[in-house]
Amino acid sequence: MSDTQNNYSGLDIRETIDGQTVVTGKSSPAESAVAAVAAAAERAKKATKPSKPDHYIWGIYIMFLLISVVELFSASSSEVSASNVYSPLIRHGIFLVIGVGIVLGLQKTHYVVLRRMAWIVAIFSLGLLVLSSVMGVEINGAQRAIRIAGMTIQPAEMIKLAAVLLLAAILSKNQAPGGVTNSGVIQCAIVVVVFGALLWRNGLTNMILLMGVSISMFLIGGIQWRKFGIVMLVYMVCAGALMMVKYMRPDTSQFDEVKKEQMIAGATTSSEKGGGRADTHKGRLSRWLEGTSPDDPIDDMNRQVVFSNFAQAHGGVLGQGPGNSRESARLPLAFSDYIFSIIIEDTGFVGGCCLLLLYLLLVARAGRVAYKCSRAFPAFLIMGCAVLIVFQALVHMAIVTGLFPVSGQPLPFISKGGTSILVMSAAIGMMLSVSRYAVTSGNKQEIKAEMKALPEDLQAANISNYTNNG
Repeated sequence: MSDTQNNYSGLDIRETIDGQTVVTGKSSPAESAVAAVAAAAERAKKATKPSKPDHYIWGIYIMFLLISVVELFSASSSEVSASNVYSPLIRHGIFLVIGVGIVLGLQKTHYVVLRRMAWIVAIFSLGLLVLSSVMGVEINGAQRAIRIAGMTIQPAEMIKLAAVLLLAAILSKNQAPGGVTNSGVIQCAIVVVVFGALLWRNGLTNMILLMGVSISMFLIGGIQWRKFGIVMLVYMVCAGALMMVKYMRPDTSQFDEVKKEQMIAGATTSSEKGGGRADTHKGRLSRWLEGTSPDDPIDDMNRQVVFSNFAQAHGGVLGQGPGNSRESARLPLAFSDYIFSIIIEDTGFVGGCCLLLLYLLLVARAGRVAYKCSRAFPAFLIMGCAVLIVFQALVHMAIVTGLFPVSGQPLPFISKGGTSILVMSAAIGMMLSVSRYAVTSGNKQEIKAEMKALPEDLQAANISNYTNNG
């Protein structure tokens, strides 16, 4: 063997020949890393007996799928073609089936592997996000997607789950008596600020959603109040700096006058073509503060809000029944950004409340599983995924009901949108992985065996159950 081969870092490749184990070669560093992750996961699997996936989480997920199929078909009347009335449902069903496959695959993946993939997933998602900003395709007036092999991918949806995975890894590694270490707080704040700054171009709501999820994970992680205050101050300073860069531009009033003249003349009302996303944000906020009245004339600026209100009023208490929506044919994006209004029209106020309760049950069940976890990382991961799903659902509902300004946010698992369905399915798969492999029985022997098998950076105890773990 040459000197180069002798100095090459890697794992020995061993084979059994005539009853004896001999070294037949060495693996590359990349192969060594993959092998190390696989070995750590295998040790963790042997140390603990995998339980069945949490049937409550599975049941809630299946309910979402059933609601999605019924309501997506009801809300897609504007997309139905004369040749095939089922085409929107078929396209949506394909993504749902792929999502189920992702859930089944991830629930069999030990959370050790998910922890080792955190930085890889984050860097990959960031790369796609930057790529979409530079050479992406335009969707609803914003350059926020990339097209690969005929499929449109929205990296903004991926980056939110990647941030949850990365924050769970950092927080679990930097646990200390009484809270989170200074290093952990700084790393998490940097991740959120960088991710949020890049998300700004793809949607202000996405950035706010990411910050909301990160704040929840900080609180779940037991961060000290003084450090929490510092983090909030950093968030506000960075958000203020972004607003100054994006909004404080000269000649804004002159632009507004030109745009008004264009609207009067019947020219395009797309603010993205004239003044960029900053003017879109300002216009939406202004219209939200002014509100809408039933007597207002319907135009391109308020069409979504007006017809969404019509749909909710038409639904009443018990609704008109699935498939009997009247507004889905004229409400723009009824099958995605405004599908909750169609759900209320079909099932009424009662149906809307039941769907809200279903999302809240998901985060409640995740909290129960997290509380019983002996290690910190799986507890942070399952809660982060649940909070992400529920926060996005709440933001969608708030936009549809007029509590938040208009912004495009899909309703998890129900709105049409391939990337959102696949990403949220991955979040459910991660939650089920935690429910399978994390030690939650309180058995001290199993806890010690798990800790011995886990890598050092995953051995931090779950502070919420520390007294039970001993």
